[in-house]
Amino acid sequence: MMSQKQPYESGIAFRGGPRTDSGSVATLPPESVCISVRPASVVYTGLKRLIDIVASALFLLVFCWLFVLIAILIKLTSRGPVLYVQTRVGTGGRHFPFLKFRSMVPNADAMKGELEHLNEADGPVFKIENDPRVTPVGRFLRKYSLDELPQFVNVLLGHMSLVGPRPPLPEEVQQYGEREWQRLSVRPGLTCLWQINGRSKVRFDQWIELDLDYIQRRSFWLDLLILVRTIPAVITGRGAC
Repeated sequence: MMSQKQPYESGIAFRGGPRTDSGSVATLPPESVCISVRPASVVYTGLKRLIDIVASALFLLVFCWLFVLIAILIKLTSRGPVLYVQTRVGTGGRHFPFLKFRSMVPNADAMKGELEHLNEADGPVFKIENDPRVTPVGRFLRKYSLDELPQFVNVLLGHMSLVGPRPPLPEEVQQYGEREWQRLSVRPGLTCLWQINGRSKVRFDQWIELDLDYIQRRSFWLDLLILVRTIPAVITGRGAC
């Protein structure tokens, strides 16, 4: 167990055992995992949530036409639903429905086992640069992160924030140690330091270091810097997979 000399963000300790109710959490280690992070101020937390609500609502209103266009392209070029809904792990281990525009064939999850030997990522993450499950339109969407646009709904609903560590899959969290669990001490986000430092090109241990660095240093100025630097990263498609 980690030292309790440092302050906790919200005084929480993750305890073992999954729940299946509305407060569902990922499967945890048998022993409690204490998360030691720099506490965020009430002003920062409150204003950040307000900015998340206003910014996500405005984005969804202004770019609703883009959502319609992408939906039409997906339906015209492949069978299956427009949206891909996946269970992800958020703050404190709670599960939430993670939204994306579908960029793969409808049975992509069923095919994952057959492609495990092609995994190019280290750690618990699964990544293939030229994933055969990705559709032609999906490849374009993923390169410029357009498949991630529905996550502004997640931000509006409070599942995510504009800036924060990317939310992991439950099966990835099952392989976490105490250090990795610290990622779940804050609300996950659309973008973070990982997004602007190479994305899929970053090793898993570096990814964790970047997330923990953000959690310890988070502030309005750092959030603004990350958002500004995310724009060229998305436009150039740097590090996309």
